[in-house]
Order: sequence, then structure tokens, then C-alpha cells
Amino acid sequence: MFKSSHQGLKAGFITISTAIIMIMIASCSSNSGNKIAYPETLKGDVVDTIFGTPVADPYRWLEDDMSDETAAWVRAQNAVTFEYLENIPCRGQIRDRLTEMFNYEKYGMPFTRGDYTYFTKNDGLQNQDVLYRQKEGEEPDIFLDPNTFSADGTTSLREMGFSKDGTRMAYAISEGGSDWRKVITLDVNTREIIGDTLVDIKFSGISWLGNDGFFYSTYEKPEGSELSAMTDHHRLFWHKVGTPQSEDQLVFGGDKKRRYVGGYVTDDQRFLVVTAQISTTGNELYIKDLKRNQRDFTVIVPDFDSESRIIESNGSRLFIYTNMNAPNGKVVTVDASKPGPENWIDFIPETENVLQPSTGAGYFFAHYLKDAISDVKQYDMDGTLVREIELPGIGSAGGFYGRKEDRDIYFSFSNYTNPSTIYKLDPQTGETAEYKKPAVMFKSEDYVSEQVFYTSKDGTRVPMIITHGKDAELNGKNPTLLFGYGGFGSSETPEFSISVACWLEMGGIYAVPNIRGGGEYGEKWHLAGTKMNKQNVFDDFIAAAEYLIENGYTSSEYLAVKGGSNGGLLVGAVMTQRPELFRVALPAVGVLDMLRYHKFTAGAGWAYDYGTADESPGMFSYLLEYSPVHNVVEGTAYPATLVTTSDHDDRVVPAHSFKFASHLQAKQAGQNPVLIRIETSAGHGAGTPVNKRIEVTADLYSFTLWNMGIKKIR
Repeated sequence: MFKSSHQGLKAGFITISTAIIMIMIASCSSNSGNKIAYPETLKGDVVDTIFGTPVADPYRWLEDDMSDETAAWVRAQNAVTFEYLENIPCRGQIRDRLTEMFNYEKYGMPFTRGDYTYFTKNDGLQNQDVLYRQKEGEEPDIFLDPNTFSADGTTSLREMGFSKDGTRMAYAISEGGSDWRKVITLDVNTREIIGDTLVDIKFSGISWLGNDGFFYSTYEKPEGSELSAMTDHHRLFWHKVGTPQSEDQLVFGGDKKRRYVGGYVTDDQRFLVVTAQISTTGNELYIKDLKRNQRDFTVIVPDFDSESRIIESNGSRLFIYTNMNAPNGKVVTVDASKPGPENWIDFIPETENVLQPSTGAGYFFAHYLKDAISDVKQYDMDGTLVREIELPGIGSAGGFYGRKEDRDIYFSFSNYTNPSTIYKLDPQTGETAEYKKPAVMFKSEDYVSEQVFYTSKDGTRVPMIITHGKDAELNGKNPTLLFGYGGFGSSETPEFSISVACWLEMGGIYAVPNIRGGGEYGEKWHLAGTKMNKQNVFDDFIAAAEYLIENGYTSSEYLAVKGGSNGGLLVGAVMTQRPELFRVALPAVGVLDMLRYHKFTAGAGWAYDYGTADESPGMFSYLLEYSPVHNVVEGTAYPATLVTTSDHDDRVVPAHSFKFASHLQAKQAGQNPVLIRIETSAGHGAGTPVNKRIEVTADLYSFTLWNMGIKKIR
């Protein structure tokens, strides 16, 4: 089915007013057109034979992230890329404007644990958000400052868990953007570290049982490279505070391959809930009654055909969110003594809109998506509708969660033109009050977002939100960023971003279609963009580009496509299928080698969406037909391309981007540049320091405008 031959390697990323920015961008005239002297990338002799078909992989050697040769290649590529970027006149000015716009106070959602209310805050340009705590009637003080964790700001605060009474806390840190974590335990009152630091933890929550300890998940540390080696036996452990990690108790997993295992204790501390997955979609569901010292787990859902999780319990009564026989999701209730699906009773029934439920203060909050726009309803513990929550406008709401004993509920609201504002909700009266509103240097009133619907290749109706200045002329000459994702049931909802705001301020248009593969219309919409339906995702995105062009928003000369991770695959696929449609392509941390993605880290867990090359001849052929690495054609004029990745990305290994950039550089026709920007001491994106976010955005924008040859924005 699959074999490989390898005969060895041949030898050898000042305050400036809007008016000044308009003048500044005018200086970003077209590049000189000189051919770039790319670093030589050696070709190896690797040939894989898959179902009888030979597939060459000349850049296989770049998969070795531990080799001196790969490190030298990275240095050489970065040298060429940054020399190019440094010669773009407006790059520094865009960076300065981004720095100015980023410099405002940002608050995270508050939550109460024990005697304190906790929240995150960033003064403006701090690389990492700071965790504060506050007693009622007192001033807040700094509890944890991740900016002190490392000299360069690349160590971030990630997952946190508090004991029920709030006197103990465990928190995870990520170093250099890695998915691998360390976990530290604190006495909240004294702030003293308790016991040893836990190491080698990945894809884990932290859930306490009493004050004695907590549950966490991890894999065996792989042999060889921890950045790229496969990890597919996830397991749940119990750590007793004050004891060495070597004595931690295995609670679940290890008996068979499960790539993602999570465990959490219900708010009343009665049930341990375990979810287990072999892919990113679908899970087994188990519980253990801790009150009765139950020895073995009770199976609630025995297979991976649907998604289910326990969101609340009341005595022996369980409340389960599920999409079993309900693609848009619903909430059911059942007694823990007989929790199987045959005994489930609808509590919040399925509707025509996708449901995302949460709980807090003794209520349920049903967050619905209507064409990717938020709509929230409040229910009591009997399932009676209490009220519809009045939101500040049309956009995305987040939050609506908390513990039963909480008196207030907090939620956030934003859209593409309005910064995220935090509101406090009194769940008894329904009254809302503004809690924290950021002061952003951006005139929201000068911009508009409009939702349109367009028709994809097969006749499917797809929504898209287009944001631009109110005075924009639809003359086909507007620099436009078309952004997409389209995978894993993830929904693209309107949210404010300083980076996007800066693009809009420079006269750009920002468009986000809700393409298939996402979750905006439930599991059916997701499945319509998976495996041998994946081309639907690319067709939807291409149709979005054509809509923007046909309706005068932009033209191919002024159109850039951008996406990260699965969205990087999206960009790679559409730019190789329709290279003439786009002027600029910006694939970030992309899954680009579709024949080998499942052979690294937790990549095999993505097979539910993608399928794998070795599962069947048909699936292999389908993947080969669109895999970006395998569809770069010699002598084709591809868009100006800036590939971005990170050397510590242990989710989508950088070899995907390395190989794609190598093929593009070797086969590109014409003068359009193909560059790769490789961030060091950074991972897949989470926890990236503010200064690095500013730098990469300035590079992307200056590269884009330079290659559009823009002489005047408006």
C-alpha cells in the first residue's frame, strides 16, 4: 500500500495620523521586478509508492527539525526574506502605526474563585496579559505576571485551575509557543509554590478535586524530536499535591489508541467526567460517581459517532450537550444511574440554528448562531425560557459562564468595527451594564460591515461579511484581504482585531466568508467540507473571491488571500488551483503536505476532516489532487507569496511550509516573489508576544501593498 525509497541527500516573517498613513502607503509603489536570488535548496531522491503510484518528495530532508542542514536552510531563507522586507519603504511606518493602535488597555473576562475576583489585563504593549486578583472593596493587585517568566516574553500563561474553595491553584506555562506545558501549583494566599513542577504535559485541562490534587492529560514524551514525533496515546492522570509526578496515578487511557483524552470534575465535585477522542470530531463519554467511590467508569456514549459533553449536574441529574441525531446541537437531561442515550430527555431541543450552551449562576444560556451572528436565550433549571438576552448590536457574544453560586454573569460583545466590550448581567432581572470598554485609537463610526450571500460552484448559498470604510468606492481598485478557515466545525464569527482595524484604516477591505467545513450551520455544514467533500471548501472560497471582483469591491490585481493552519491549507489549495485570481497569497502555519500530515505530532487526529493517503486508493487520489505541496506546477506564475511559520510549531510542523516554499521558489514563473518568514522561539500562534504579533503583521501588510503596486489608497 505505502512504501518509500530513499537514496540519500545529494551533496552538498512616532504617532501617525490616518492622513499621513494614506501618504505613506502611496510610497508603496510596485517592486522593481528584479528576480530574487533564493537560497539553493537541495533535492533528495525520496520517492514514495502509494497504491502503486510513485510520488516524489525531493524536500523530505526538511522534515528533520533537528538537523544542522535544516537550521542552515532556515537561516538562509530568513536572510533573503528580511532583506526584501527591510527594503519596503512603508514597512516601518506600518509597524509604528500598529504599535500605536495596539497600545490600549485590554481586559479579560472576570471570574470569582474563593475570596477573589480574577481577571487578565494588558496595559497596552505588554507581551503577555497579566493576571490580577481583587477582593471586593479593595484595589486589584498583580497575581501572576507572565512577562517575568522569560527575558524575551515568549513564555506565556496558559491553562489554569482552582480548587473548589479557591485556596489552591495550578497553572500551565508554554515556553516558546510550544503545545508542551509545565504545570506549577500555588498556595493562593501565600503565593508559595507547592511541590514539584509537572513537566511534559500536552493538550490538557486542569481540574481539581477538593484541595488534594487535580486531573490532567498528557502523552508519553516521544523519542527523538518532541516538535514532530507522533503522539497518539493520550491519557488522564491524577496528581496529588506534594507528591512527585512519577507517582501520579493513571486514571483513564493507555489501553488503546485515543488521541485526545480530557477529564473534569463537575461543579458539585460529585462526578468525574471523561471525554475520549480518536479525532477532532466525535467522542466517547464516561462518568464516575465520586460520592459513591465508584470503582469503574460508567459508559454514557460508547463510540465516536457524535459529540457529547456534560455541561451541568444537579444531584444525580445530568445535563448533556450533544449533536447525536441533532446536527445543530441540543441539551438533554438524564439520571446518572441510567445515563445511556436511550434514557435521554430533551431539555433544550434542537432548532434550525446552531446551539452553543453554557451555564452559570444556576441558569442555562443558549447561544445560537444565526448566519454566524450571536443570539442568546436564558433558561432556568426546569428548562423554562426566562428571557432573550438583549445584545448591544449585531456581532459576536462570548462568555455567559460561571459557577452556580455566582451572582453576576459576564459576557463580551464585538464585531469587525467595534472593540470587544465586557458587560455584567444580573441573571435575576436581566439588566446589563457596561463593565469594561476599551479606548481604542480607531474611529468605528467611519466603517461599516455588511453581510452578503453568494452562490458557490454547486449552487450552495454562502454568507460573507465585508467590512470597509463608509466612503469606499466600489471601483475594483480597493486592496482587499479575503480571510478564511473552513474546517473542523470551527465558526468564523465577527470579532474586532487591531490588525484588521489597521488594514481598514489604510483603506483596505476585509472579507470573511463562512465557507463549508466550518460549524456555522451545524454538523451538516461541517461534513460538507470534509474528506472527499473538501473541494467544496476551496470552491466556496474561490466563489467568494469572484463575488468581490464581480461586484466591484476589488479585482485580481488588488486581492490577497490569507489563512492560518487549516486556513493555510485553504490558501495553498486555492492559489495552486486558481493562481491568476489572486495578487498576493499569505498562507500561515499551513497543513500543506496532505500525503504526510498524519505522520507528525497529533496530525493523525485530523483524519476525520481530511482522510489519509494510506486508507484507500480513492482517498489517496483525492488528496493528491489538491495537496498544495504536490500541485505546484513548473512554469506557472503564482501570486506574490509570503509563507509564514514558526520553528517551535509542534502542532502543524514547519516542514509543511518549508517544502511548499521550496517547490514554489523552484517552479515560479515571472517576477512575483516567493518568500518564507520563519519566526524563532514561537509556536502555532497561542501566546505569541505582542511585539512579535506587531512585527509579523507589519511584514504581511507591507509585503501585500508593495506587491499590489498601490500608489493611492482612496
